[in-house]
Amino acid sequence: MNELDQLYQQVILDHSRERHGCGALEAPDATSHQVNPTCGDEVTLGVSVRDGRIVAVGWQGEGCSISQASISVMHDLVTGADLATVARLEAEFNELMHSRGRGVDEAVLDDLEDAAAFEGTSKYPNRVKCALLGWMALKDALAKSGTALPAVEPSGS
Repeated sequence: MNELDQLYQQVILDHSRERHGCGALEAPDATSHQVNPTCGDEVTLGVSVRDGRIVAVGWQGEGCSISQASISVMHDLVTGADLATVARLEAEFNELMHSRGRGVDEAVLDDLEDAAAFEGTSKYPNRVKCALLGWMALKDALAKSGTALPAVEPSGS
């Protein structure tokens, strides 16, 4: 395992142990409960949106380290972000997870920050759903709140 792979593995382990944003929001605008039927990962995610910006994300879940770490990383990326940024990040993470290990543009990896650690996960189709679970819950909660993410053009990497 090379140094970058070790670093990425450590990021995932750290986020699965120290789950950022873990805990229910007191009064979310909407919530979403998502389950990965393949492996049983679960998340209930709440979101609060004000003036086109995600002001809070809280979640409770259980499952594998990949699903829980991915939700933690997503929390850090989207909390405080405007909806256009959230839409771009969601599209980039989706692109990364469907790259099947072929990689994506360096600019995408830079933009995704700690979420770039999931690049190796894309090689394992049965784990992609684990990594995408939180993003599915976020998109659903936003839709339930009446806040849709703007459309984003894929980068085509």
